[in-house]
Amino acid sequence: MDGTFNENDLSRVVEADRAHIWHHLIQHKPFETNDPRIIVEGKGMRVWDQKGKEHLDAVSGGVWTVNVGYGRESIAKAVYDQLMKLCYFANTAGSIPGSNFAEMLIDKMPGMSRVYYTNSGSEANEKAFKMVRQIAHKRYGGKKTKILYRDRDYHGSTLATMSAGGQDERNAQYGPFAPDFVRVPHCMEYRKHELGKEDLSGEAFGQAAADAIEEVILREGPETVGALCLEPVTAGGGVIEAPAGYWERVQEICKKYDVLLHIDEVVCGVGRTGTWFGYQQYGIKPDFVTMAKGVASGYAAIACMVTTEEVFEMFKDDTSDPLNYFRDISTFGGCTAGPAAAIENMRIIEDENLLGNCTAMGERMMGNLQALMEKHKVVGDVRGKGLFLGAELVADRSTKEPVDEKLAQAVVADCMNQGVIIGVTNRSLPGRNNTLCFSPALIATPDDIDQITDAVDGALGRVFG
Repeated sequence: MDGTFNENDLSRVVEADRAHIWHHLIQHKPFETNDPRIIVEGKGMRVWDQKGKEHLDAVSGGVWTVNVGYGRESIAKAVYDQLMKLCYFANTAGSIPGSNFAEMLIDKMPGMSRVYYTNSGSEANEKAFKMVRQIAHKRYGGKKTKILYRDRDYHGSTLATMSAGGQDERNAQYGPFAPDFVRVPHCMEYRKHELGKEDLSGEAFGQAAADAIEEVILREGPETVGALCLEPVTAGGGVIEAPAGYWERVQEICKKYDVLLHIDEVVCGVGRTGTWFGYQQYGIKPDFVTMAKGVASGYAAIACMVTTEEVFEMFKDDTSDPLNYFRDISTFGGCTAGPAAAIENMRIIEDENLLGNCTAMGERMMGNLQALMEKHKVVGDVRGKGLFLGAELVADRSTKEPVDEKLAQAVVADCMNQGVIIGVTNRSLPGRNNTLCFSPALIATPDDIDQITDAVDGALGRVFG
């Protein structure tokens, strides 16, 4: 795999794309005069476009997905073999890969016991929301229906998950939204001044940020609040890790007010932070865990909603009631390619010690980013966990005024010109789309990490002088 192709002329592909493809997250007006980019091949950490240009991918497929890298023949073969045996049957019945992967997954998640297969992270989160609502009607007279979500967090692109979306630019023009979704403040210590907590830091700030959740519960009425949905590390809202003291207090609050804790691991799950799941970095004991992207590293579509036996038992406690079960189905939750790919994906992570590599390379990359912060005053903060990192760009370190988002995008474009693909917060927060995002595959080497940060170093110098 060296960027050469059997078919040299891809102009017809480019024109077909220009004429018929509606790309994600992109304004298409420029494609009237410029060619859309076609990614043609991938191997390891690198991809090639239609012009044969090689790029080091520091965002794992653009949206934090290809955790074990491109070109894994063993995963492709596992999917092929399974499809030839049985491609699909609705999950009203079981399948061999579905059962086997569920057992492997639960083995990595002490305290959890049941896996519900879906086809996307948005859908997985909706399943948990529906369960919370059904529990409210089954157990609480229909009152405990409110679901709390956090400012800056993202849980999906359906109307229900957008109702729980803490990124206002993503939500703009798509309302009205579903009722009984209530926002709680973010826990970002770097911007604690926005919360009026400038005098607190570290664990004291973490506890205070969690206390703000309790204030919302008390304001809404504890008898009306059914669940709290949080990302273990906020992703598209700026790559935010909660400070010490936060998660312990969050769990105390949930237990105190009988609120189910839903952890959205769509980005962090299956190794991204250096543990199997991001919540395991913080000692969290969730009631629901949702996951998607890294579950099969993009080799097949699969997402999971995982819950406890306690939650599961609530849906079979009265067999005389014809409505007393989870009356839901996900069509493509019955595809067998997803769990077949996920089994091999998990084996690769274990056999190649990619969790350990993620931790080691994450530490190296964090060190490199901290060095960039010392060199470039425009870098106001660097943060994250494992190989899930962000660098926030500011016009003024003392006021923490964000740079104009066009300048942050110019850094991304400069890196792309150098052959390195990085990300940036995109249509998330008004005036706050200023964080560079990094999520290289868990197979990254020291040379890969250095190449990524060297590209950012050069881009910062050119864009900001």
